[in-house]
Amino acid sequence: MELTPFATLTLHTASEGLHFLGTTPVGTRIIQEITGARLEGSGLAASLKGAAAADWLAVDAAGVATFDIRMTLLTDDGATLYLRYEGRADWSGGLGRGPIDAAFWFEAGDERYTWLNALLPVGRGSTREGGEIVYDLFRLT
Repeated sequence: MELTPFATLTLHTASEGLHFLGTTPVGTRIIQEITGARLEGSGLAASLKGAAAADWLAVDAAGVATFDIRMTLLTDDGATLYLRYEGRADWSGGLGRGPIDAAFWFEAGDERYTWLNALLPVGRGSTREGGEIVYDLFRLT
């Protein structure tokens, strides 16, 4: 199995969209609203559609973060896509301090993009200054 570069996903967040729920049965629950997104690569270009996009993040006592992100994207040629991904990160050194590894699922009804339905890209992301998170996505070949 090999990893073939597939796309780059850039997310934007804002501090006013960060909600700490406190300690829950799964750890410290944090909900981070996503204010912008751009996906580019491999015959695919899309941006965030609407405002229903967030990360429902939980961090356990050891600092292991579990991610659950969902959003709707609009391709540059007008197709609507659903994207969700789940991942983990060792943030024992602090929130955002370590790579995020994730698996990505697409749902597409538009015939031009149904090829995405059969993929399970994987990716590694990192947090950047100003609330930006960038993922490099890869196809498994």
